[in-house]
Amino acid sequence: MLKIIKIGGGIIDNEIELEQFLKTFSTIEGPKILIHGGGKGASKLLNQLGIEPKMIDGRRITDKPTLDVVTGLYAGNINKLIVSKLQQFGCNALGLSGADGNAIKGKKRPVKSIDYGFVGDLDNESVNKDLFQLLIDNNITPIVCAITHDGNGQLFNTNADTIASTIAVAMSKQNDVELNFVFDKIGVLRDVNNDETLIPEINETLYLQLKEEGVIFEGMIPKLDNSFNVINAGVKNVCLVHARNINSDIKTILC
Repeated sequence: MLKIIKIGGGIIDNEIELEQFLKTFSTIEGPKILIHGGGKGASKLLNQLGIEPKMIDGRRITDKPTLDVVTGLYAGNINKLIVSKLQQFGCNALGLSGADGNAIKGKKRPVKSIDYGFVGDLDNESVNKDLFQLLIDNNITPIVCAITHDGNGQLFNTNADTIASTIAVAMSKQNDVELNFVFDKIGVLRDVNNDETLIPEINETLYLQLKEEGVIFEGMIPKLDNSFNVINAGVKNVCLVHARNINSDIKTILC
């Protein structure tokens, strides 16, 4: 089973949690791929440099100065910190942006009502499956940041959840794949304030029922819709899990 794990910004922003997660991640047996974004560090760094961060509905507007900053942070500082920590913990990791080894090619998001700037969208042909297969077959763990390219010298800021989902679908053509979204809850909860209400397993029929009953809240719906799209495209299952439980059974499995 190939495990593809995407970590959220809350982990990246917390030095202690990140180190503990990476220590646990390094003990996961078998092939694995880690995808990360940048957390709140990008906005903080932009402010320090006198560049006003621009966000619309939680999505970053990436002009040229912003692209320069996020590329240096995501593909540089954060990616290399993660790689160095994993080497410390005995996991042979290799940091990648989408440009490295032509790993992930994107296309500039079309301008409609909003111009997102240098933001990349992905499709079914975006992922260099052969590169990722070569690495995991040789016991090298890819650590993928949220920067892609277009093959013509242009870098893009790209949503890390989208990268994780696209890699998972691509790699499912040759592997049994489990995609894990690691975030700040232990999984899908009937009551968001009560961990005792964890729903351990959800299939698409149950999901539609829970959504109809109003058990699944608005903020979780896009993530679950995307997860079932990924499963229908060939991924064996998707897990929603807290960082501390990545190696345990405390999670929600979507299947």
